[in-house]
Amino acid sequence: TLIRYHRMRGEPTLWLPGADHAGIETQFVFEKKLAKEGKSRSDFDRDTLYKLIWDYVQQNKSVVENQLRVLGASCDWTRFKFTLDPDVIKIVYQTFKNLYGDGLVYRGERIVNYCSGCETAYSQLEADTIERDDVLYYFDYGTVTIATTRPETIFADVAVAVNPKDKKYKDLIGGTATVPIVNREIPIIADEMVDPEFGTGALKITPGHDATDFEIGQKHKLDAVSVIDRAGKMINTPKKYLGLKPEEARSRVVKDLEKEGKIKKTEELHHLVAVCYKHKTPLEPQIWEQWFLGVAPLVKKSVAALNSKEVRFTAKRFEKTARHWYQNLKDWNISRQIVWGIRIPAWRCQECREWTITAGPAPKKCSSCSGSELVQDEDTFDTWFSSGQWPFATLQTTKKGDFEYFYPTSVMNPAYDILPFWVIRMIMLGLYATGQVPFRQVLLHGLVRDEKGQKISKSKGNVIDPIEMVQKYGADALRLATIWGALVENDNSLSEDNVRGQRNFANKVWNIGRFAKLTLGNKKPSKVPVTELHKLDKEFLKELDSLVVKTTKSLDAFKISQAIEDLYQFVWHRLADIYIEEAKDRLREGDKSAQYTLHNAVLTCLKLLHPFAPFVTEAVWSEIGEEGLLISADWPK
Repeated sequence: TLIRYHRMRGEPTLWLPGADHAGIETQFVFEKKLAKEGKSRSDFDRDTLYKLIWDYVQQNKSVVENQLRVLGASCDWTRFKFTLDPDVIKIVYQTFKNLYGDGLVYRGERIVNYCSGCETAYSQLEADTIERDDVLYYFDYGTVTIATTRPETIFADVAVAVNPKDKKYKDLIGGTATVPIVNREIPIIADEMVDPEFGTGALKITPGHDATDFEIGQKHKLDAVSVIDRAGKMINTPKKYLGLKPEEARSRVVKDLEKEGKIKKTEELHHLVAVCYKHKTPLEPQIWEQWFLGVAPLVKKSVAALNSKEVRFTAKRFEKTARHWYQNLKDWNISRQIVWGIRIPAWRCQECREWTITAGPAPKKCSSCSGSELVQDEDTFDTWFSSGQWPFATLQTTKKGDFEYFYPTSVMNPAYDILPFWVIRMIMLGLYATGQVPFRQVLLHGLVRDEKGQKISKSKGNVIDPIEMVQKYGADALRLATIWGALVENDNSLSEDNVRGQRNFANKVWNIGRFAKLTLGNKKPSKVPVTELHKLDKEFLKELDSLVVKTTKSLDAFKISQAIEDLYQFVWHRLADIYIEEAKDRLREGDKSAQYTLHNAVLTCLKLLHPFAPFVTEAVWSEIGEEGLLISADWPK
């Protein structure tokens, strides 16, 4: 809608179409396909699996593109880009190399969110949370009692921490506690990160399996022990627990602690748990060597861009959300243990174990010791690392002059649910790579839900096939139904009844056009001076002028639903139901004022409606004998 509107306003307009490779999502779908065939990704080497997924994507990538075309997306398809295009990959590599050279990318061991089902680590932003009831166990650690929901991790405990302001533990700081079952002594330390109100106020420190504990451990130079491996099985425990799943180990540990009389009490705890956004199973915090992007300097510049209004959010609540994410953003784990995506251009020297980073080509020798035996990292970039470079990476690789003319872009219009994944990262990486913000305004749109307001999903059986709706009711009807009745930023309930109702409006527009042709013929009525217009025509044209002003203001303010609702009311009721009925006799008699007014009204309404309903308006435009294409016509003034 906005693209067509601004093009009719005479502004050079570009909607650049494209697709990202959706790394984990695509590989996840492909692995489900393999599972149905009795296979798994471990049956293939890296290169073979990549090629299989590539072929699968090529077979299916036209589906979304075809849907966009059918719906009338006014894109420049000659500029279509894919995040796995070689020229885009080249830019992603260069950005990575630059970040590494500036000390912002580093390789390190840190706590990451790990899914044993996906067999990959996730970043902070990719962890979904669910509310869950768990048992909070109070254990006797000798000199102190601790509370935990994860008894199975006691074998990885390296300390007990208390808040230095908590007076009841003042005399215990510097002493020791005893881990039950294994009877291992660990120090009692003081740290302000401990919440004295949770449990007993004494926190068992398990740096290998908790992000907060990891930070405390780093601060106090504590060892980190892992007791859960990447297959989701227990390790580094007494023999009886080895190989168990954490849930099984928890049950056995609790029984053993009960036998020893170490459980003081239990409580039910309602809390948030981080889960894999694909499997919805709990993520396991684990220490893992990964590639990280230090975000602090990037966040600082991004927040400054918000403060200076270089980037504006059309909805203040989303700017507030963006600021919240920036404020709480931790260093970004940008490596993934999958094959589908852009492989990280990092080679490890087999002699000195240092890394050599390039902008793509394999290095001939190690940058540290000049050794010649180098092995490339198997990991790929997080999809959002490449997608975060979309605005500049695409415009730098399309037609000559595109980047200089169209960057920064005017409006970015993704769904609000990917604000933290995509939008804030585009701002960060755009400012870093180009020195400019990637876009001036962020117009986040809501999600399409079913008629009951529920999220549309295959599992609920409430999916509405857009192609099926187009075949039954036309593309214009579906376009109108998706924007009707809600602010752009809000979710919109969609049902077949909604689409059917908008089909009726499209039919009304067609019938108005047919009536105009039958009434006026192929001759264009001559312009009638205002002084010679019939009173009713003069009043009607004045209302039409007001409609033009109102629609223009609404679209400029991104009030798209308001604009189409005003047009709907005017076209159906003021034009069709009232004016045409009142003017029918005069039109039949050849009244020049009525003919001019009808012709002017139909042309103006077609132009105003075109961004919303391009197919029926273009068809009527041609039917009534207007020259050229409506898509290229000037916006009414």
